[in-house]
Amino acid sequence: MPTNTNTFTVTRTQDEILSRFNAAEDWLGWAKEVLLAYLDFDHAQPLLKSGVTAEQWNERDDADLDVKIRRYLDFAIGKIRNQRGISAERSVIKLSEMAWLAGRDDVVAAMHEAEYPNYGEPKIRAFASGMGLDWPDE
Repeated sequence: MPTNTNTFTVTRTQDEILSRFNAAEDWLGWAKEVLLAYLDFDHAQPLLKSGVTAEQWNERDDADLDVKIRRYLDFAIGKIRNQRGISAERSVIKLSEMAWLAGRDDVVAAMHEAEYPNYGEPKIRAFASGMGLDWPDE
């Protein structure tokens, strides 16, 4: 796992996140999955399964963006190395949304501009570099 000391937090408002969620053209739901996790209960409730309570929603342990970024980058690198095409594409989409949540439009743009060969490696490298995260030795 990367060893840098950067800390990543959500800088977007609830309304910004909800607007991006609603505008996402995301037929597999990968971007929306990331965004939904960072909505508070009031904003997320219309999008949740019937019967989910505020207490249940607030008990989730998956909303620490810093932890999620670090773990998902490691996961993405594994998918690149193992040549897992669909999983690699999912990683590109999810990490792009995480960068957006952190207010890093520059990283989102760099990922968008990067080529996709090698299971998205240039895009994931753009993410890691832009976020100041280490890339493990080959």
